[in-house]
Amino acid sequence: MMSDTRATMPPMETLFSNIERYQRKLNAPLAVRMRPQTLDGYVGQEQAVGEGSWLRRAIEHDTLSSVILYGPAGTGKTTLARIIANTTHAEFVEVSAVTGTVKDLRREVEAAESRLLGMGRRTILFVDEIHRFNRSQQDALLHAVEDRIVVLVGATTENPYFEVNSALLSRSRVVELQPLDDGSIARLVMRAMDDEYGLNGAFALADDALQEIVTLAGGDGRAALTSLELASQMAAPPEGDAPHGNPVTITVEHVREANPRRGLSYDKAGDMHYDIISAFIKSMRGSDPDAALYWLARMIDAGEDPKFIARRIFILASEDIGNADPQALLVAEAAFKATEVIGYPECRINLAQAVIYMCLAPKSNAAEAGIDAALAEVRQGPRREVPNHLRDRHRPGSDEYGAYLYPHNFDGGWVEQQYLPDGLERGAFYRPGPRGWEAWRTEAIGRDRAGE
Repeated sequence: MMSDTRATMPPMETLFSNIERYQRKLNAPLAVRMRPQTLDGYVGQEQAVGEGSWLRRAIEHDTLSSVILYGPAGTGKTTLARIIANTTHAEFVEVSAVTGTVKDLRREVEAAESRLLGMGRRTILFVDEIHRFNRSQQDALLHAVEDRIVVLVGATTENPYFEVNSALLSRSRVVELQPLDDGSIARLVMRAMDDEYGLNGAFALADDALQEIVTLAGGDGRAALTSLELASQMAAPPEGDAPHGNPVTITVEHVREANPRRGLSYDKAGDMHYDIISAFIKSMRGSDPDAALYWLARMIDAGEDPKFIARRIFILASEDIGNADPQALLVAEAAFKATEVIGYPECRINLAQAVIYMCLAPKSNAAEAGIDAALAEVRQGPRREVPNHLRDRHRPGSDEYGAYLYPHNFDGGWVEQQYLPDGLERGAFYRPGPRGWEAWRTEAIGRDRAGE
């Protein structure tokens, strides 16, 4: 378990300790070296920590209450915690959600209680990746947070409403951080170019190289600074060959060499997984093949299970296309079979063909709407009996049930006859869509029944 107190300076500051701290910072990764110490240096997240926001006022006035910082990697959660550590008069303690135990947590809570009762000093407890704590570990924090023995600052990339104990969540405020916009990423990069703890003016950055770093970062500030650091290493000439007084230019080729493969964020068990599959389904439903192919590519590139993708296509074929194009279900079935017998990488083509078909097919949700309406009637409506003429004839007394009219004995293979139970009328559940095979067959059946 890692625990430190960053709010106060050590009792004795010496020249040697200052030099040691300076050297340690110079040898840290660029993203760590460029971490701001105050809110004035914090970039982005105006909605969360901009002027007038609750979190900014709480940090500036040192009145922070328990908070959960939630957002993707590289959006500034840990940086905000460090700013709190540098500005608060409270004791700032950090614990590891990976190696910490319930015993460790209780020890920190006991120390915080002694600090509060003995010196009147608050304790801010920072837990990075708090979702990694199991339920018993989170429960160990509950009373301490409730009684304000500690002020909890939790950081997580996972949705806290699913991953954090609801009782603990109800005693905290959730602040959501968004992926950084391109302008914020560019400001972070250009600041690092000139900062004493950054590249210190030793390099110049070509415009297209800056754009490539911004694009590759995908809203992740830490990834952008890591790309810059690696690209500068690629651009740096051999030792002793450095030009005197002229900065070395980092080109787009250096950036691409440092990042041979771009990897967009995608967590198969997290929010990104559900957001992308939702966008994928809605793009097919909305008949947009370009959008559907893009979201399909995002999932394939991230290594999503192809059978999972195919199952969603299979469902959509009935839910959103149905009998407007009955062939869609067969195409979806073939795509699912392809994922089982072919697999990646070739089955990407089968999936793409099925996706395009679903996008271009006429749409009808009559099957889903019809069965859901019928289920609602069955579950909420009164008990309804089978009309006598439809009942099974293999029992004594069935001769009294009334005549069943066999449709094939009539012209057109149809005869007017009650099939629904009493109290329900035709059209109560099935309402055909106005497109495709379903609309055509509905019109044809109507003409047949009218004798046209």
